[in-house]
Amino acid sequence: MRDFQKPGRSTVHAMGGMAATSHPLATLVAVDVMRSGGNAVDACIAASAVLGVVEPESTGIGGDVFMLYCKGGTGEVVGYNGSGRAPKGLTSDWLLAQGQREIGASSVHAVTVPGTVEAWERIAKQHGRKDLGELLRPAIRYAEDGYVIAPRVAYDMANNEDKLNADPDIRRIFTRGGRPYVAGEVHRQPEYAAALREIAAKGAAGFYRGWVAEDIVAKCRALGGRQTLEDFALHEGEWVEPIATDYRGRECLQIPPSGQGIVTLAMLNILEGFELGKLDPLGIERLHLHGEAAKMAYALRDALVADTKHAEVPLAQLLDKAYAAKLRARIARDKAMAPLTPDYYPKHANTVYLTAVDQDRNVCSFINSTFSNFGTGIVAPKSGIALQNRGSGFTVEPGHPNCVAPLKRPMHTIIPGMVRQGGRVALSYGVMGAHYQPFGHVWVLTNMFDFGMDPQEAIDLPRCFHYQGDYGLERGIPEATAKGLAALGHKVSRTATPWGGSQAIAIDWHRGTLTAGSDPRKDGCALGF
Repeated sequence: MRDFQKPGRSTVHAMGGMAATSHPLATLVAVDVMRSGGNAVDACIAASAVLGVVEPESTGIGGDVFMLYCKGGTGEVVGYNGSGRAPKGLTSDWLLAQGQREIGASSVHAVTVPGTVEAWERIAKQHGRKDLGELLRPAIRYAEDGYVIAPRVAYDMANNEDKLNADPDIRRIFTRGGRPYVAGEVHRQPEYAAALREIAAKGAAGFYRGWVAEDIVAKCRALGGRQTLEDFALHEGEWVEPIATDYRGRECLQIPPSGQGIVTLAMLNILEGFELGKLDPLGIERLHLHGEAAKMAYALRDALVADTKHAEVPLAQLLDKAYAAKLRARIARDKAMAPLTPDYYPKHANTVYLTAVDQDRNVCSFINSTFSNFGTGIVAPKSGIALQNRGSGFTVEPGHPNCVAPLKRPMHTIIPGMVRQGGRVALSYGVMGAHYQPFGHVWVLTNMFDFGMDPQEAIDLPRCFHYQGDYGLERGIPEATAKGLAALGHKVSRTATPWGGSQAIAIDWHRGTLTAGSDPRKDGCALGF
């Protein structure tokens, strides 16, 4: 139980339905959808659409979607990979001939076909109860009538002032004459509302065929992009079978590659051999073990994770407990190992994660993103859509599994999470933050399963992230721990921006109750009924 004399949040409890998102307006919409007869899938789609308006730096219809879903909370969990692909005309040979040895985060070549709208429509038809047009009404209203800028949104906008002034269309739509919006100001997006209305009326065809697609393609082509209307017409996401590992008697599920969920499972397999619960949760030894496990798991990701339609990913080996034991044996308790691989991917990114559980215990774990803040920073002028920079997740190295190729999906960072115990979903959760996400998943899960924290405590605990040879610590990590990690050979720094954001809902089947936590690093909240 938390100390009520100190700042903090209580867990949210309910018996009916529950939603947790990174913005209060989105959480309220999710709850309203469930109270009006919609299920958890409907709630997540409607809330995701709202987040694309009220948290525009993080997500929108210019990005991608991944989902895990379990009907009734028992039995089969299904996954959806709603990520887009590179243009048909984009090859590594062409890029190298242009003198481009990487795809930059602001490059037009980083714009993959957005997968969000197709995913919304297909998921809603398969598992939802409400029409997509109805689910988009709240988002259309906020885009058209306006919404109030929240503190974290304002913070992110201020930190991206240069990007917001780099393109005339993003400057016109997302600034006040070049100045980022500040908390408390009202922001309207009539162009985006028009695009949402087109989708509400025509479904996914309203995005992938017609004036919205023409607007996006024209903007990209004007900047030298290879995108075509055919690329949009060809887009299709896919249903996937989740991958999983057992951690202390709990089945932890993730989306398979092209996503990086395999990194979460590999880290859990490595850490399972240590008695973490006997350690100080913010102490030197725990952080050292997490950092060393991350080095190896992320090295595997950078070398092997790619679109399985274009490359063979050795999933069985990566999930094998014996293989994890061999990796674990490489960890020295008194010394940090050297970095294992070069890094191919950019650091700075944002995402929204949301989850809902309805009255019938349908469980939806849902994540939506444009990757970096405002994606590439390229905005289509007529539709007001900020275009993602997922293509910067490719390499341009010929022969690499994740090398860019026509109609190929890049290694993807967004990963929804789910945990089953005794055949029932016990936890739906996610941790935002691009490359941080697998590390964050493991941090939150071990907080709960090794240290006995409730969802809110697990989310609140100060965070760290070992990446690109640097161990970035939030200010809440004790200075003694920072010095101890440095003494072991870690390169330690203090991160200026908090690591990610998280939402979680735990299901107590015996009591018939739901318990949720929501990250104070974001503007959002959890609500139940």
